Amino acid sequence: MSENKIFAGPRVRRIRNGLSLTQTAMAEALGISPSYLNLIERNQRPLTVQLLLKLAAVYQIDLAELRGQASDSLGELRAVFADPLLSGELPGDQELIEIAEAAPNAAMGLIKLYRAYKEQGSRLKDLTSLLSGQDQAAALSGARLPMDEVREIFETRPYHFARLDAAAEAFHQRLAPGDDLQTALKDWLRRDHGLAVRTLPIHVMPDLRRRFDRHSLRLFLSERLSAEDQLCEIAMEAAHFAMPEALAEELAALPLTSGEARRIARFELARYAALALMMPYGTFLDICRRVQFDIDLVRVRMRVSFEQAASRMVTLQRSGALGPPFFLLEIDHAGNRLRARGAAGFPHRAFGGGCVKLSLHATFAQPGQILVERAEMPAGASFLLVARTTDGPRSGFNERVRRTALLLGCEAGQAGETVYAAVPAPPLAAGTACRLCERQGCLARAEPPVTRPLGLDEMVAGLSVFDFQ
Repeated sequence: MSENKIFAGPRVRRIRNGLSLTQTAMAEALGISPSYLNLIERNQRPLTVQLLLKLAAVYQIDLAELRGQASDSLGELRAVFADPLLSGELPGDQELIEIAEAAPNAAMGLIKLYRAYKEQGSRLKDLTSLLSGQDQAAALSGARLPMDEVREIFETRPYHFARLDAAAEAFHQRLAPGDDLQTALKDWLRRDHGLAVRTLPIHVMPDLRRRFDRHSLRLFLSERLSAEDQLCEIAMEAAHFAMPEALAEELAALPLTSGEARRIARFELARYAALALMMPYGTFLDICRRVQFDIDLVRVRMRVSFEQAASRMVTLQRSGALGPPFFLLEIDHAGNRLRARGAAGFPHRAFGGGCVKLSLHATFAQPGQILVERAEMPAGASFLLVARTTDGPRSGFNERVRRTALLLGCEAGQAGETVYAAVPAPPLAAGTACRLCERQGCLARAEPPVTRPLGLDEMVAGLSVFDFQ
C-alpha cells in the first residue's frame, strides 16, 4: 500500500527558521541529506509518514501544524479579493491557497493593507459627513480594525472582571509566596509545568520584551524590563496555566466579532489577571484605604510600579468591597491616546480627556512629579485628577526613552477618601475637547467648535484665532 504523502514545504521552512536552524543541522537531526530537505521545503518532495513522526519526535511539533489547512488567513484573503476593485483578478481559490501556503507573511501583509484601506475610507466618510454642516453627528462607521473594536469595549464597560479576581486570589493563596512572588511563580512554573524563565541581554533579544518558546518550554524576558514589569510578564504566563477557565469565561462574555479581536482581548485579560495576582483584591483594597489611595505608598507596599498600582485602582468595583470609581487615561508626547479605562466605563461624555490645559500634558515637562488638580467642565461636572509620567522599557545609549503620561481621576464628590482631596488645587476651567467646547476666550483653544460659527470681524480680534459667535 502506498503511504500517505503531504506537501508542506513552507511550513517545514517556517518551523526551521523559528528554531534558528540551518538546513544542514535539521537534515542531520532528521537523518536525511540537506539536498533532500531543500527539495521538501520547495514542495518538490513530499513529507512521508516516517518523516512526520521524526519531526514530531525531534522537535516536539504538533502534527496538526503540518497536516492543517493552508492558512488561517485564507478566509480573510477571500474577503480582500471579493472587493469590487479586485473581484476579477483571481479566477478561483487555488491561487489564494498557494499565496497563503507559500508566503503567509506576505498574505498577512496584504490583509493588513486592505484593512487600513477600508478603515481610511470609513474615516474619510465620517469626516466628510461631520464637516458637511449637518445638524446631527456623523454615524459611526461599522468597519473598524480589531484593535479599535477591543479598545471601544474596554473603554465603555466597567474595568472589573470578577472571575479573574476570584481565581487570582485563590491561586495566590495556594501559592503562599510570602514576600517574594517572583521566585514563587518561577518555582511553580518549573515544578508544575516544566517551564523555565530566563532574562536575556538586549543584544540577544533587541526588539522583544518577552518570548515564549513552547518547544523548549522557556520564557525569555528582556533585560530592558524593570523588576516590576518582569514580574508582570511572569504572572501573565502563570495566569494562562493557573486560571484558563476564568480567562475563557471572561473572554466569551465580551461581544467580539473576529478571531484577531479575541486574541487582543485575551492579552488584555491576561494582563488584568497578572495585576490581580500581583495585587490580590482584598489585600490591595485594604492597603489603599489605610494610606488613603496614595499611589506612591501603595506601590512601595505592594512592590509594584506606579503604573501598575494606578491601573489596579481602576478595578476596585467588587460588590460589597467598592473603592472610589476611578478612571485612567494614558497618552504619549504627541497626545495620542494609548489607554482609557474606567470603573463605570471611561467618562467620554462628561470628561473627554482631550483638553490641552489638563496637567496630564504638563507632566512631560516635570517627569516623575505628581500633579494634582480639580477640573471644572462646562456642563458643571468636577473631577479630581492625579497625573504623572511613567517610563517604558529601559533604553540604551542613543535611544530615546519611551515616556508616557498617566492620569487617574474620579468625580470630585467621590474622591473624599483619597489623600489627594486635601491638596489645595484651584479649579481649572477645562473642556472635553476643543471641537466640542464652547468656552469663550480660551488661550489654549486649538480648533473651532463644530457647534458654533466662527466670529470673523475685521474690527475686533479675540484671544484665539478660533473665536466664535
